[in-house]
Amino acid sequence: MSENSFDLAIIGGGPGGYVAAIRAAQLGLKTCVIEREHLGGICLNWGCIPTKALLRSSELFHLFNHAGEFGLSANDIRFDIEKIVARSRKISAKLTGGVGYLMKKNKIQVFDGTAKLKGKGVIAVAGKDGAAMEDVQAKHIIIATGARARVLPGLEPDGRLVWTYKEAMVPKSMPRSLLVVGSGAIGIEFASFYRTLGAEVTVVEIMDRVLPVEDEEISGLARKSFEKQGMKILTGTSVESLLKGADSVTATLKAGDGATQS
Repeated sequence: MSENSFDLAIIGGGPGGYVAAIRAAQLGLKTCVIEREHLGGICLNWGCIPTKALLRSSELFHLFNHAGEFGLSANDIRFDIEKIVARSRKISAKLTGGVGYLMKKNKIQVFDGTAKLKGKGVIAVAGKDGAAMEDVQAKHIIIATGARARVLPGLEPDGRLVWTYKEAMVPKSMPRSLLVVGSGAIGIEFASFYRTLGAEVTVVEIMDRVLPVEDEEISGLARKSFEKQGMKILTGTSVESLLKGADSVTATLKAGDGATQS
C-alpha cells in the first residue's frame, strides 16, 4: 500500500471523525483523517468545551460579588474579558493537542486541508495556505464534516454587530446589550455568560418555551432561573428585521398575536 493509500479515510476531525479513526486503527486499518481547521471539531474548539470555560469565569465573578452570603468579604471585583477569552482558548488548544496525541499514538495520519471527492476512492486534499493539492486513495471513506452556523434570512452575520457562535466566543469587548436569537443550549449558554457579566440580555424564541427540546417541566424551571438572572425572555416571538447603525442594531420583533416591538 502506497504512502497516500489507506484502508479508511475520514473527512472531518470532530468527535465523530476522530473517534471513528481511533477505533478503525485499533482494528488494524490503515487510517487517515482530513481536517481543514482544528482536530476536535466544533465541540472542542468552538462549542461545548470553551463555553464551559467562559461560564466558569462568569460563575466565579458572580460568586465573588455575593461573597457576603458566605460570610466572606471581597471588594472591587472586576473582570478582564480579554483574559477570560484567553483562558477559554487555552483550554481548547490543550484539549485539541490531546486529540493530536491520540492520532500519533494510534498511527493515524492527519492531513491539514480541505477535502474534495474526486472519484471512486480518491480524495483531493487542498493544503492550507496555498499548499499544493495531493490525492489520497482509500478503500472506504467516512464523511464526518459536522455542522455550520445556520444563517437566517435578514439576520446575516457580519462579525461586528451580528454574531455567530464564533464571534460570541471571542468578544474583543463587552457589549452593553445583546439580543440572542434562539434559546437552545448554545443560545442560553451565551445569554447566561453575558448577563452574568453585566450585559442587558434579551432572548427571543420562536417556540412557546425556552430550551424547547428539553422536558417541559425542566424548561419552565430553567426560564424562572434565567429571568431571576435578569434576562428578558420573549417566547413565541420572531425577529422580523434588523436595522444596523454605526455601533448598534435595532431589531423589530413579532409576537405570535401579530404585535411588534423594537
